Amino acid sequence: MTTITRSRPSGAGGSAPGSGADEGSGPGSPSGPGRAPAGRTTRPRRPRAHAHEQRAGWAMLGPGMILLGLFVLVPAVLAFVLAFTNARLISPYPATFVGLDNLTRLLADDTFWHALRNVAFFAVVVVPVQAGLALGLALLIDAKVKGTTFFRTVYFLPVVTSMVVVSLLWLFMYRPDGLINVLISRVTGGAVQGPDWLGDPTTAMPAIILMSVWQGVGFHMVIWLSGLQTIPPDLHEAAGLDGVTRWQRFRYITWPGLAATRSLILVTITIQALSLFTQISVMTQGGPLDSTTTVVYEAVRSGFAQQQTGYASAISLVFFVIVLAISAVQRFITRERD
Repeated sequence: MTTITRSRPSGAGGSAPGSGADEGSGPGSPSGPGRAPAGRTTRPRRPRAHAHEQRAGWAMLGPGMILLGLFVLVPAVLAFVLAFTNARLISPYPATFVGLDNLTRLLADDTFWHALRNVAFFAVVVVPVQAGLALGLALLIDAKVKGTTFFRTVYFLPVVTSMVVVSLLWLFMYRPDGLINVLISRVTGGAVQGPDWLGDPTTAMPAIILMSVWQGVGFHMVIWLSGLQTIPPDLHEAAGLDGVTRWQRFRYITWPGLAATRSLILVTITIQALSLFTQISVMTQGGPLDSTTTVVYEAVRSGFAQQQTGYASAISLVFFVIVLAISAVQRFITRERD
């Protein structure tokens, strides 16, 4: 509480020498020039402005949080609950709790294990190949040569194209009379005829791997390039003056400087590889003979085509645990390098 003090009234002839009024007008008194009067207080405006900024921040964050809750948190909770029920997509009977029956059925399902092996094979091939090609392209573009903007645009163009469009394009190229087989026939003079790439169980998954690497390499090239640009150029200049070779500069300067970027690339490509779905849905529908069936595609097929919502939720729950465990292991391995 602010206490307001009043000064004594001076005499009729003015203030006497040595009185409080004369002392208050001195250079060191509180009521001197540039100081507020003794009876006034200044209220700070900073807390009020800070509160206004907080309200504005929450107002801008609110819509995003609502959408995140509706489309991420609520479906995740529903999937967890439905995984322990016999819910169906369309059924006149209400869902009932079945305990671990869906998980028990999942562990005995050969199609699920086959889909898991397909995903593992896809990830083991795609992760190193796509990361290596993206790093090579990033090193080429990072070099100070002409035309880097053009090549950066060309390499990144498949990324901004819809995966459905890319899958349809490669679907026509993989046809028995498609562009790839026509090129093979012309190059070999008709001696070699290309196979049915998507109709043969031995070539279906490699064909999808090739298309997926081509489509995603540009995105990870940009991430590698951003990491390369954070390395101080003085280190390379000093190494060049010392006669260090390009390979030694890459090994002892560039590669250690990309530690955080490597971790991001590894996690990103792995999650994308494990969640393979669009290419399968457009190009092969899991065939031939389930040679391209993946965990996500099997969950969608069980939930919508077969209307087994509870079993599909169990597949999604197990897939989430697998991805979480793999990401945790990757983070544990790369924690010191970060």
